[in-house]
Amino acid sequence: MDRTRPLTLLLAGALAVGGLAALTPAAQAADSELARNGGFEAGLDGWTCTAGSGAVVSSPVHSGTKALQATPAGSDNAKCSQTITVKPNSAYTLSGWVRGSYVYLGVTGTGTTDTSTWTQSAPDWQKLSTTFTTGAGTTSVTVYTHGWYGTPAYQADDLSLYGPGGDPVQLPAAPTGLTAGSPTATSVPLSWTAVPGATSYHVYRGTTRIQTVTGTTTTATGLTASTAYTFQVSAANSAGESPKSAPVTATTTSGGGGDPGGALPARALVGYLHASFANGSGYTRMADVPDSWDVINLAFGEPTSVTSGDIRFSLCPATECPNVESPADFKAAIKAKQAAGKRVLISIGGQNGQVQLATTAARDAFVTSVSKIIDEYGLDGLDIDFEGHSLSLQTGDTDFRSPTTPVIVHLIQALKTLKAKYGAKFVLTMAPETFFVQLGYQFYGSGPWGGQDPRAGAYLPVIHALRDDLTLLHVQDYNSGPVMGLDNQYHSMGGADFHVAMTDMLLTGFPVAGNTDRVFPALRPDQVAIGLPASTQAGNGHTTPAEVTKALDCLTKRRNCGTYQPHGTWTSLRGLMTWSINWDRYNQWEFSRNFDAYDWS
Repeated sequence: MDRTRPLTLLLAGALAVGGLAALTPAAQAADSELARNGGFEAGLDGWTCTAGSGAVVSSPVHSGTKALQATPAGSDNAKCSQTITVKPNSAYTLSGWVRGSYVYLGVTGTGTTDTSTWTQSAPDWQKLSTTFTTGAGTTSVTVYTHGWYGTPAYQADDLSLYGPGGDPVQLPAAPTGLTAGSPTATSVPLSWTAVPGATSYHVYRGTTRIQTVTGTTTTATGLTASTAYTFQVSAANSAGESPKSAPVTATTTSGGGGDPGGALPARALVGYLHASFANGSGYTRMADVPDSWDVINLAFGEPTSVTSGDIRFSLCPATECPNVESPADFKAAIKAKQAAGKRVLISIGGQNGQVQLATTAARDAFVTSVSKIIDEYGLDGLDIDFEGHSLSLQTGDTDFRSPTTPVIVHLIQALKTLKAKYGAKFVLTMAPETFFVQLGYQFYGSGPWGGQDPRAGAYLPVIHALRDDLTLLHVQDYNSGPVMGLDNQYHSMGGADFHVAMTDMLLTGFPVAGNTDRVFPALRPDQVAIGLPASTQAGNGHTTPAEVTKALDCLTKRRNCGTYQPHGTWTSLRGLMTWSINWDRYNQWEFSRNFDAYDWS
């Protein structure tokens, strides 16, 4: 916003009062500032940025306390725009302050000549300005700013459109034609007829608004199997929100999800127990695991060879773990934990347990051997902790929705078989690294031209295929390099922002490899926990209790956020996972005590 303009108007008024001839035509007396939130003091309110490229920062700013920062990425030039109501046959001035290289400011939809201006280099704040005249039938224009492909982030502040305001925007009519498509166990697709003048639509489940979208289709997710739901849609624009549409009711299928929460508490603490080996943290007996832990993952079941699919598990040998309990005592302690409402799983893989189900024989051996472990120890389910080179995508396997790589396809088939064998109460969890999940926002497999790491995003087809059967996904937010979030900024492990950004990607969804036609859909918040190391010795990226609390505050209450702003308030986030229970014991139970003390209300 041009801060000098109000003073100019006051001076003009003072001259007129002093007896001088009026210098401003009557028509210009109606001129006013039309851009909404041009200083970005209210975040991105009023503005839309492509591919999640825009964010609000507190430094650098031109005036006030906030400014826009937008980052070009790949084929996206980080365009941020706003549609504004104007009058036909009228003159306007568009201006703003920018920093960065190749920053553009312009307008479209004028009905005459669309104009723009740009700067090749603005190491400090530089003002851009252009003028235009609307056509005889023009009632709205779109103003925008953007950077250029392959350039760093740019900043913009105090964007202004000055001229006569258009006629008041009319409240849109209620949408019609709301239709429910074929439901799944956890989702219902919805579509409706477009409403003239609407810029967005609010989707309601019962009386609760669950989504706001700009198109006329969406999918309601996070639903319970075999349950009837009623949906309505309203239309919205700058004038407000329309009445709701006529309701439509749809019933989800029985599906394979059954009890998607695995009878877990609303807030769950998940930990790995070093049951088959010892390290610097020492051995912890099953009976000595505190009640804080709701899910105990036995680490690890490992294959007899990388490609055999034959998984074996045994307790740590006494030569390595002098205080190890007997198998009978171990099994009795598992039963006691289960009687207290805890869930005990076998975790397959780990750092040393590479598993590649490259053949149908390996797939079947996996199902048989894992079933034997579950039955022998009376376990509640399975955790998949495939790391290293267990999962990678073959060249040409580019769509996570329909994978063709054998190790991916066979793993999906094996897990579905196990889920079907043990039924609705079977708990299925996964603990991939960020490289295999969130990195998929930028890169997927070897890429369209080859040359990329084929493991990039390789967990996405597995997660997607099993989303109706998946109890918990707890990505390892540690031992990770910097990862780009939905704000198109790189985030580094160890602080609250990293956990907020990584978790928000799972709960918002994202285009895989930037392809907006292949969007990885959001998971339900109750399916997601945050994975962290329990101590500085447990892994790179240890996060202090204070930073863990900040991350939980930001994600579940939308407060105490840092530079990354999540796309929602995820009140039903399931909880936390840590490597490991043993390391937490070594660190005087700091991690679990912080979880127990956290106020989720």
